[in-house]
Amino acid sequence: MTFLIAFLLSFIGFWVFVPLAFAMARMLGIYAIVPERQCFVYVLFGKVLATIDEPGIHFLLPRLGLGAFIVNWLGTRHVIDMRLDQQYQRSQPVNSEEGAPMGIGIWFEMFISDPVAYLFKNADPRGSLGANVSNSTVRCLSNLPLNAMLINRHSMSSTVRDEVSPKSHEWGYRLGSVYIRKVHFRDVAMIRQIESKVVNRLRQVTSAIKQDGANQVSIITSTAERRAAIEFAKASAIRPQLVGAALEEVSRDPEVASALFSILETQKALAGNGRITLIPPGHAFLEQSLAAEVDGVSATGAAVRTEVSPAVPSVASSGIFPFQPPPLPGGVRGDF
Repeated sequence: MTFLIAFLLSFIGFWVFVPLAFAMARMLGIYAIVPERQCFVYVLFGKVLATIDEPGIHFLLPRLGLGAFIVNWLGTRHVIDMRLDQQYQRSQPVNSEEGAPMGIGIWFEMFISDPVAYLFKNADPRGSLGANVSNSTVRCLSNLPLNAMLINRHSMSSTVRDEVSPKSHEWGYRLGSVYIRKVHFRDVAMIRQIESKVVNRLRQVTSAIKQDGANQVSIITSTAERRAAIEFAKASAIRPQLVGAALEEVSRDPEVASALFSILETQKALAGNGRITLIPPGHAFLEQSLAAEVDGVSATGAAVRTEVSPAVPSVASSGIFPFQPPPLPGGVRGDF
């Protein structure tokens, strides 16, 4: 039972009375707790008594004296946020050196450097800093060459920052990093004209690339054809020499030469479209044919005529027929 009572009293004391005691001490101005990245400015009867910007627990009697007991009742404690802030201003109107209407988007950081000046030297430090940045952008970046305006963003950012920083520090608001994020044309008709010119230029470049490729292909093709023609001409010039050398080699052996030319004549005869009638050796077939004819007409009623293709005029003398047939009676000829 005693343990339970002690537990309840400790719980009530630590969770109720101790927080109330610390709250009363803070209200009476005995101490104050400053959070991270914040600043307390104590003002009593229009006079700044102290500025505390270090985080932690601070006793106010050494800093404020006896005014610490009444500053929370009769004075004012300003809590200022010291964290880094940022802002982006879109499409600040400027003109290039060529007269083109341009828009510049500028991003900048800012933080409070002097809490007292921030509170009492300017009613709207943030708005004044934004207006100062906008005016400096228009004043410093106007009449720049269009090429430099589109490329040299780092130098433009440095120019704006150097122009704004000294003036903004007087109000307790310091400018941090400045960066030109976007540079664009503000005139819609000019944008359409630039797009049209870019498209036409791309078409010209594409056509030039295609034409250059076609020219290169033509050059390569013509070079290859010229080299091929030279090689074919060389081959045509060498062919008779090679064929003559081969025939000379073959003609050294009469039997091989006779067999070769016989085969070649036979191939030529077979390759022709004419009709060839082969007559066996001897005169028996001719005697029988002559006996069967009557006045130049065969038993079948057709004239006896054997035709040989003009493509093989030397068949009879090539050794295939061992004799030259005599003229047939009655005006009938046998052509072989």
